[in-house]
This record gives sequence, C-alpha cells and structure tokens, in this order.
Amino acid sequence: MKFDDYNLAVLLPCYNEGKSIAGVVKDFKKQLPSATIYVYDNNSADDTSEQAESAGAIVVRSPRQGKGNVVRHMFSDIEADIYLMADGDGTYDPSVARDLIDKLIKDRLDMVVGIRKDVTKDAGRKGHAFGNNLFNKIYQFAFGDDFSDIFSGYRVFNRRFAKSFPAESPGFEIETEMSVHASMLRLPVAEMETEYGRRVEGSESKLSTFGDGFKILKMIFVLVKETRPFTFFGLLSLGLFILSLFFIVPVVIEYLQTGLVDRAPSWVAGMTLVLAAMMAFTAGMILDSLARSRAEQKRIFYLSIANSRGDRSGQIAETISDRRTGKSSGVKARKKIT
Repeated sequence: MKFDDYNLAVLLPCYNEGKSIAGVVKDFKKQLPSATIYVYDNNSADDTSEQAESAGAIVVRSPRQGKGNVVRHMFSDIEADIYLMADGDGTYDPSVARDLIDKLIKDRLDMVVGIRKDVTKDAGRKGHAFGNNLFNKIYQFAFGDDFSDIFSGYRVFNRRFAKSFPAESPGFEIETEMSVHASMLRLPVAEMETEYGRRVEGSESKLSTFGDGFKILKMIFVLVKETRPFTFFGLLSLGLFILSLFFIVPVVIEYLQTGLVDRAPSWVAGMTLVLAAMMAFTAGMILDSLARSRAEQKRIFYLSIANSRGDRSGQIAETISDRRTGKSSGVKARKKIT
C-alpha cells in the first residue's frame, strides 16, 4: 500500500544510542521513504545527535530527562497524520513498519502495537522476561485483555490518539500509560507480532530491572486508583473488613461464652477498622462517579480532534498534508464555484 496521501512521522526517542541510531534511521528511511524521521536526543553524552543527523534525521534536543517526557515533547511538537514510534537501539524490526501502518489504515484503528515475539520467554536480559510476563498479567487483570505486551515501544498511532493522549508518565512507564489510555476510552486497537532483536555490541540497556519495574508497578497502582476507583477502594474496603474480623470475632466469642468483654482494646481496634472499611467503600462510590465524568470528558476531547485516517471516499476527513497543500474538499468546492 502506498502512503503518499499521508504525512508520516517516525519518532525515535534516544539516549546514548550513538552506536545504533544511524542504522535505525537508514532502515526506516528505506522502508518509509515518504516519512519524516525525527530523533529526539534526551541529553545524550555520546554522538547520538551527530550520527542521526548524518543519516538524514531531523534532530531535536529534548532536555527533560526520561522517555515519558520525550514522548510528551514529540506528540506536542510534531504534526502528522500517522506517527510511528520505535526505539533507537536497533531492537525493533523496520521491515514490518509498512505492515503496521497498513493495518492501522485498513482496519481504521487508533493504535497498532508491534508485540515482541517471545519477549515473555526470553527478553534477552536477565529478569526482564519474568517481569514482562508478570506485569502483562497484572495489566490484564486490572484493565482487560486488549494488550499482551504493554511494554512494547514499537507503536503506530493516528493523529487523534497522539493529540488526545495526556502523557503524564516521566519515564519507561509511558507505554503502560498509552495502553491504559486506549483501554479506558475503548479505542480501536490491534497487535501485530514482530521480531525483537538484540542491541548492537557495546550498547547498553537503559532499563533497570528492579528500579524501573517498581516505577511501572507504581504507575499501574496509580492508574487503577485514578481510572477504576470503585475497584481500588472496594478491594481496600474488603481487606480492612477482613482484618477487623481478627479483632472482633474473638471478642464476640468470649462475650457469648462469658457475658463479659475483657479485651476492650481489641473491640475498639476492630470497630475502627470497620469504620475505615465503610469510609473506603463510600470513597470508592463517590470517586467512581467522578472517574466516569473524567472518562466522558476525555472521550469528548478525543472526538473533537480531526480524524486523519484518510477517509477520502466520502470526504469525511482531511489529512494534514491536504490542508497544507490546499487540496481539501473545501478548497475544491470554492474553486468550482468561482
């Protein structure tokens, strides 16, 4: 499929990827000759910018450290019909880029994720395979089974997704937040299996198995609280109530047997936990209504952004490239009138 009618942008967030970025840029230029390739250099201490520029990419300095901050910078800065995001370390396969974009267009999707083949079996790094599998299971339990590889950085988006995505995460949690955004708004998404390679020799992963794993777990925890407060506070309420029974039941049994309450502190502690459980349940009900209202507002904002999936048959939408070159239906109509 030809993509000449679309303004394509390839986004490569980078930090110290001087050994691999030139090859990545050249491979994507070969696969997508009509695309503009952007490399956002996140304070690299090596020659990442020079290598990317020499390979033909547009290099932008992104000073706020962290992948999430870079993605937020890219989405707010770049105007395109279709965005393809990958890493600059050479682990993602550029040869499937056209297939990912083709699926986005043909199936009228908002996001397509290139899931990494066998990443939950062998991520090529100790501890990462186990972590990928664990966090994917947690995500599916909390938000549904839309995604099987929430950490994949190989994704294609339309403009509506990119411009409606809040991008609050500062670091490697950003892919998880993207997945939650799609799941909560029930956006049309899909996955496509891709090969996942290893870094070039001498290049080091920036991902910390335990440090970033804790940050991602914290992000999932926060997103569950923010987007599914009734589930979050309902489970908290249930836990507090069960804990209260350990204090209350022995006192009740003793009272039934002797008619006395010798362990008044246990009774007070148990009733305090019951009250806390009731408060948590009530908070969950109230916050659930607020979360629904926020979801409705996000959905309305999402719908307010012009569709850029190339619906040219019925002139339902225009691509940004059309608007720039004056080929929109409105321009044509005015020309006919005159």
